[in-house]
Amino acid sequence: MKKIIIAGLLLASTLSATASAGLLFDQDVTNNIIFGSGNLNGGFTIEQANGIELGLRGKLRHNAAGAPENTFNSNGDGTYSFGAGVAPTQSSPTAVWSFEWSINSNFDGTGGALSEFTYLLGIDIDPSANATFFNFDPINGINPNNGTVFWDHAVGDNTTGNGAGDVAADASEYSTLISANNLAQNSWKAHWFFGPGFDPTLDATYDISLTAFDANGGLAALTSIQIIVGAGATEVTEPETMALLLIGLLGLAARKKRVKQ
Repeated sequence: MKKIIIAGLLLASTLSATASAGLLFDQDVTNNIIFGSGNLNGGFTIEQANGIELGLRGKLRHNAAGAPENTFNSNGDGTYSFGAGVAPTQSSPTAVWSFEWSINSNFDGTGGALSEFTYLLGIDIDPSANATFFNFDPINGINPNNGTVFWDHAVGDNTTGNGAGDVAADASEYSTLISANNLAQNSWKAHWFFGPGFDPTLDATYDISLTAFDANGGLAALTSIQIIVGAGATEVTEPETMALLLIGLLGLAARKKRVKQ
């Protein structure tokens, strides 16, 4: 994992795949991929803890013909390697790769509905060996791209079939869906969240983390991946002690948020 930079009052962090003993690599998520028919399960870096399963993966968004395909380019350790450059048949700044996430807040019957937890998605927007994180709650928060809730998540439960997730039409329906279901997923292109300075042609490493907190603000589960872009980029690691410290900071930040609410 890269060196952490704290910007303003926001505590941001992620874990390297090698620093978390609880991570499982190249896994299926429970129970299926429910966004978009034709998207296959597999290739996820997941953690299952406290009734919650969190999954992240990299994906080849556009192949040489410009078509999507189920190629994840996993290195088997929570890192995913892709070529640098603009995706075929696409315009800049669309990268060849995208990232996909899955939240199952009750994968084994001991959790609860999606709305019973809070979440933090941390996206490293710095292509260098340093890291600057952009953070938000992808379930209960506001979409930083348009200022609305995330209506376009595919939402379901442990019986929802491949590509059969429900997508809300408005904020009211979305609130109902996350209160009644435990599975949400989405697939996102990098430049949607990396900002106007994102350059898909650079050799780079990007960390992405996904964390869930319980009703008391305690850490419930955490997963993290690293996207390695270009032939000149390599995995950037750091000591496990720093990773453990960052877990504590995340928990503290979540508790403070709860108190203010």
